[in-house]
Amino acid sequence: MDINTILFDLDGTLIDTAPDLAYALNTLLEEAGLEAKTFEKIKPLVAFGGKALIKFGFNCDEEHPEFSKRHQKLLEIYTNNIDLNSKPFEGVSALIKTLKERQINWGIVTNKPEYLTHLLLQKLNINVDVVVCGDTLEFSKPHPAPLLYACAQFSVDPKRCIFVGDDKNDMLAGSNAGIKTVAVTYGYGNVEQNWNYDYKINHVQELLELI
Repeated sequence: MDINTILFDLDGTLIDTAPDLAYALNTLLEEAGLEAKTFEKIKPLVAFGGKALIKFGFNCDEEHPEFSKRHQKLLEIYTNNIDLNSKPFEGVSALIKTLKERQINWGIVTNKPEYLTHLLLQKLNINVDVVVCGDTLEFSKPHPAPLLYACAQFSVDPKRCIFVGDDKNDMLAGSNAGIKTVAVTYGYGNVEQNWNYDYKINHVQELLELI
């Protein structure tokens, strides 16, 4: 492929953040006198954000009078422990080094809020040229706008870019933007054929074989 830019989702693709999000939810549950949830049940929900975790943990919807308060408390606990156990997935650091050596652009397009995204990247000492977050623009994934905005920051044609993610919304966003998509099997989503991805990989290093 004639690729000069790779864009990545963050949670479940570049960084394994599920342990700290699980810690935040279970800390909140224990403070409320409720039983902690297993990591295996929390992990698949990480891609859907903090509100999904509250709904699952407290078995309530957003209409519950305590929902907003619980959500804010969850984010507070997570913010204070954002790098407790979170770390890049195996092979990510080596991949980034190789991309830089080959002068291939790389950036992050995530639905995570800006303040949490930049805090996490700072804590893990990950330097990236372009970062587009869930609240950077009016729209977030699966809308194509964040990906097209990232391409514009690099001044690259979307056709020369690929987007790597672990969630169906990542694949939809890429397809909507006319960008080739790569689904990763090591993330939080259970990759299915109906995601209509262009490529599927089991390890980040396999990206080098594609490009």
